[in-house]
Amino acid sequence: MSGREPLAAPTRLPGDPPGGRRAILVWGVGVAVYFVAVTYRTSLGVAGLEAADRFAVNASALSTFSILQLLVYAGMQIPVGLLVDRWGARRTLTLGVTLFTIGQFGFALADSYPAALACRALLGCGDAMTFISVLRLGSQWFPARRGPLIAQIAALIGMAGNLVTTLVLARVLAAFGWTPTFAGSAVGGLVVLLLVLTVLRDRPEGHPPPTTAHLGPGYVRRQIGEAWREPGTRLGMWAHFTTQFPAMLFLLLWGLPFLVRDQDRTMAEAGGLLTLIVLSNMAIGLVYGQLVARRQEARTPIVLGTVGATAAVWAAVLAWPGAAPTWLLVTTCVVLGACGPASMVGFDYSRPANPPERQGTASGIVNMGGFTASMTALLGVGVLLDATGDDFRVAFSVVFLLQALGVSQILRLRRRARRREHEHHFASRVTTVHVPA
Repeated sequence: MSGREPLAAPTRLPGDPPGGRRAILVWGVGVAVYFVAVTYRTSLGVAGLEAADRFAVNASALSTFSILQLLVYAGMQIPVGLLVDRWGARRTLTLGVTLFTIGQFGFALADSYPAALACRALLGCGDAMTFISVLRLGSQWFPARRGPLIAQIAALIGMAGNLVTTLVLARVLAAFGWTPTFAGSAVGGLVVLLLVLTVLRDRPEGHPPPTTAHLGPGYVRRQIGEAWREPGTRLGMWAHFTTQFPAMLFLLLWGLPFLVRDQDRTMAEAGGLLTLIVLSNMAIGLVYGQLVARRQEARTPIVLGTVGATAAVWAAVLAWPGAAPTWLLVTTCVVLGACGPASMVGFDYSRPANPPERQGTASGIVNMGGFTASMTALLGVGVLLDATGDDFRVAFSVVFLLQALGVSQILRLRRRARRREHEHHFASRVTTVHVPA
C-alpha cells in the first residue's frame, strides 16, 4: 500500500465514544459555557464610548482592554491545555465559569480604570479555559469522524454569542445603563455554572479516562515537548495563526474606525457590515466542518484558499482610490467570515497527531497561534496609525506580513505532518485488526 494513499475520514474504532442524545446534552452544556464566555468577551465592543466616559480614558487606554484580554487568553492556552489533560473538562470549566463570572460582575461595579482592567484580565483568564475544554468534551463523547463538524458547530454557537452582544446587549445598555447591564449579564454565568455542576460529565460511563502520568516528574515539560515535536501540532498552530487574525482585527477593535473614518460609512452601515462577518462565519463554518469531516485532504486547500481570498479582498479595498464601493466591502466582510472556520482546521491537524492524554496540551498550542497573531496585529496597526497620522491603508499592511510568515510555515510543515499522519493512520488500522471481537 503506497504511503501516498489518501486519508479517509476516520472510522469508528473499538472504544470510540458512541455519541447519541446523552452526548449532545453533555456537550451542549459545555458549548453553553463557551457561548456565555464569548458574550462576555465581546461585551466591551458595544460599550466603548460608555467605558471611555465612565473611566475617563482616551482611545489608546481604551484599546488596552482588548489587548489585555488577548494577552491573557493567549498566555493561558498552554497552561489550560495542561489543566484539561490533568483535571478533565468538568473541573476546568467549573474554574473557568467562576473566574469569568466574577470578572463580568466586577466590571459592572468597577469605577476606576485599574479595577476595570483587573476585572477584564480575570474575565480573559476564565474565558481561556472554555474552548479547549469544549474540544475535549467533543473528543470524549463523539466518534472521531465527527470531530471536525463538532468543533465547527461549537465555534458557530460561540459566534452567536457575538450576535447577542451586538443585537441585545447594546440595546439593554442604552436602556438601563452600565451597572444593571453588566451585573445582569453575569446571571448567565451562574446559570451555566449550575449546569456544569449538575449535568456535565467528562466521559460516558464505561469509558476510562486517558492514561496519563500526571504525578510523574517532568510531566509539564514532557507534555509540552511531546506535543510540540508532532509536526501536526505545529502545522495546526500556524494554520490557526494565519487564518484567524484578520477577522479578529476587524471585529475586536479596528473595523469600526476604519469603516467610519476611512470609508465614510455611517455607524449603522459599519455595524451592519460587522454583523455580516458574524453571519458569514456561522454559515461557512458548517460547510467547512462537513468538508473536513468527509475528506481530510480538504484541510490545506481550505486554509490556503481562505488566506488567499482574504489577502485578495484586503488588497482590493486598500488599493481602491477613495472609499471602496459597497459591493466590495460586503464581499470583504463575507470573506472575513471564513477566517474563523478556517482557523478551526488547525485543530483538525493536531487532533490525529496526538493521543487522547495530550489533546488538551496540543489544542492549547494550536489556539495560542491565532490569538498571538491577533494581538500582534492589533498592536501593529495601532503603532502604524500613530506613526502615519491615522493612515489605515498603511497600517493595515501588517496583515500581509503576518500572512506571509504563516503561509511560509504551513508550506514548510505540511508534507512532514502528512507523512506522520499516515504513520498514525496505518498504525491505528493495524491495532484495530488485532482487537478481539
